[in-house]
Amino acid sequence: MAEPTARRRAPNRRAPLTRERVIAAAMAVADEKGEAGATMRVIAASLGVEAMSLYNHVRGRDDLLTGMVDAVFAEIDLPDPGAAWRPAMRERALSARAALRRHTWAVALMDSRSEPGPATLRHHDAVLGVLRSSGFSVAMATHAFSLIDSYVYGFVLQEQGLAATAEEVHDTASAIMEALPTDAYPHLAEVAAAHVTQPGYDYAAEFEFGLDVILGALRPDEG
Repeated sequence: MAEPTARRRAPNRRAPLTRERVIAAAMAVADEKGEAGATMRVIAASLGVEAMSLYNHVRGRDDLLTGMVDAVFAEIDLPDPGAAWRPAMRERALSARAALRRHTWAVALMDSRSEPGPATLRHHDAVLGVLRSSGFSVAMATHAFSLIDSYVYGFVLQEQGLAATAEEVHDTASAIMEALPTDAYPHLAEVAAAHVTQPGYDYAAEFEFGLDVILGALRPDEG
């Protein structure tokens, strides 16, 4: 019979460690500290385990990065099979940009994996499937996919470089133009005065303008 004063051990209610939990924790750390800051030690500490425990679920850092990239691709809306290609590509690009803005570390890694995960493969196959079913040849579907993603990734990188609110853009543009010699750069002055520093200007709105120009220029080339 147990002594009355003996303490009962509290049950361990920690959720079991899984590959999905490890990757989710790594993404949370990377969102806060950047990809370089998502070390095994820091990820393990965020999960309350030893770093060696992670190797039961990921083979190493490269496998971890592959899982993180795959999880980002899983956040991007897939086009429906048989959907009209132009609105489908537009919505997919908007969703991709939103995911990359949530995870600013991801854009440089998106197509760098030598062993892409299932969400990555599913995403690429769905996009190519919509283009092919809409009359794009294999070559043109590849060109279109590459062009759209180059624009999305490049715009996100540019946004990250600016990292400014509309008000900050206005103030910065105004300060730059005031510091320059009068009439030295007339076209820059014109754009700043008539467009960038106007109320309501938002650089982020440039994304959809450029995307629509690209989608308007693409055409199926079969049939």
